[in-house]
Amino acid sequence: MAVLVPVAPLATIPKKLGVRQYSGYAAGDAANNLAFSMASSFLLLYYTNVVGLSAAAIGTMFLLIRFWDALADLFAGRAVDAKKPGRLGKFRPFIVWFAVPLLLSSMAIFSAHTFFPGMSDTQALVYAYVSYAVMGTLYSLVNIPYGSIAPAMTQVPTERAKLASWRVWGSNITILMLSFVVAPQIKKFVGDPEGLQRSLFVTTAIFVVVGAALYLYTVTSIKEQVQRDVGAPTLRQSFGTLGKNKPLMWLCAGSLAFLTGLTALSTLAAYYAIYVLKDAQYIAWNAVAQAVGTFLIASFIPKIVRSFGKRNGYIALGLVGVVAGAGLAYSPPVTPMLAVLSFFLLGIGMGGVNTMMWALEADTVEYGEWKTGIRTEGTTYALFSFTRKMGQALGGAAGAFALGVVAFDSLAAKAGTPQSPDTVQGIQLASGLLTAGFILLSLLIMFFYPLTDKVFRQIVGEIRARRAEREGAEVIKPATEA
Repeated sequence: MAVLVPVAPLATIPKKLGVRQYSGYAAGDAANNLAFSMASSFLLLYYTNVVGLSAAAIGTMFLLIRFWDALADLFAGRAVDAKKPGRLGKFRPFIVWFAVPLLLSSMAIFSAHTFFPGMSDTQALVYAYVSYAVMGTLYSLVNIPYGSIAPAMTQVPTERAKLASWRVWGSNITILMLSFVVAPQIKKFVGDPEGLQRSLFVTTAIFVVVGAALYLYTVTSIKEQVQRDVGAPTLRQSFGTLGKNKPLMWLCAGSLAFLTGLTALSTLAAYYAIYVLKDAQYIAWNAVAQAVGTFLIASFIPKIVRSFGKRNGYIALGLVGVVAGAGLAYSPPVTPMLAVLSFFLLGIGMGGVNTMMWALEADTVEYGEWKTGIRTEGTTYALFSFTRKMGQALGGAAGAFALGVVAFDSLAAKAGTPQSPDTVQGIQLASGLLTAGFILLSLLIMFFYPLTDKVFRQIVGEIRARRAEREGAEVIKPATEA
């Protein structure tokens, strides 16, 4: 006669995430955005109003360098998957190695006239290309492992939703801070590019210190807990999971459209405040309104996920963003509070969608593991980030090219003289309609997204059952006779 004797699982049982893990994860994206959002929000303005380059030239740079950044994401994702777990796991060593160089490179891109005050336009453009490409590469080497660790921290849907919410809180705190720190500098130094250059140099130097402290807190607060059967998958295994991961492909397509709209708005937001609302201080007030909307909706994301599911929540929140984009395009500039209200609604709509995206991406890791037996957090996140970067490239270029289409005059901007009424109206329409149109396209794509929450739960259950069977969760042991 034989009896079944349970055997303890080989891996430790994942611990429930607490405030330290959530806040540590939030700190990482707060630090990331000291580089990323500073560039996406103010780099175009810096090169048109301080250095004096044309918007079209910088728009082309955005398109080309962000395409390079997207390729760098794939390289970084493969590097993450290929690394064998060590004392700090697979992901955190990359943050330790590349965080400070990233922050220093962010400082460098806003220091063209500090380091080389006598540059010609051609030399300045070369400096912009090189410094921005270096920063983008380093950002990939930090952000890909940072983003990849989320699905390795927990498989609980509500905990993943909370991680996504805390991540959005971290990034939006930084975006809000940037608006209040940089907007007064822009307003103070209108028509004084040398003064603005000195101010931005000091500001970005301070960000190096603040960012390093935030990254240190991240590294000491988070770690991966989800068991993996293959520690360092081969290149063929990593990319093999992508071809069979249909939900990831749908998510990437939706993300491409969404990020195009989001980045176009980020690129034009400062111009909207300065030239449409005619007060640079609205850079800060609009950012406050958007951040408040994002903070508000992020608090409800776990509840929305439980009640409606991620895909349905994504679509509903995106519709709010479409309405807000239309409000930006058509609200009368003489009533700036309507624009502020539109930015608040954008915070709810676009902030909510962006939060859902991070939770959805984590779920696609399990789908790939279910189809192939291989967990590839790095490559999966890298492909997702690749398409986001392509959206950022297209959105940044679209925003810059839109300025060219509406005949924005960078020489007049550098001298502090007004733009023509037609140019101002064009900036308003481009800001709202580019945003609304690309969000709507994203929603149409995500309507067909196949990985619902019910399917996800079934997949996780099957993965655990397979693992238990392989490890011999139950073994037959002969019974002793009395």
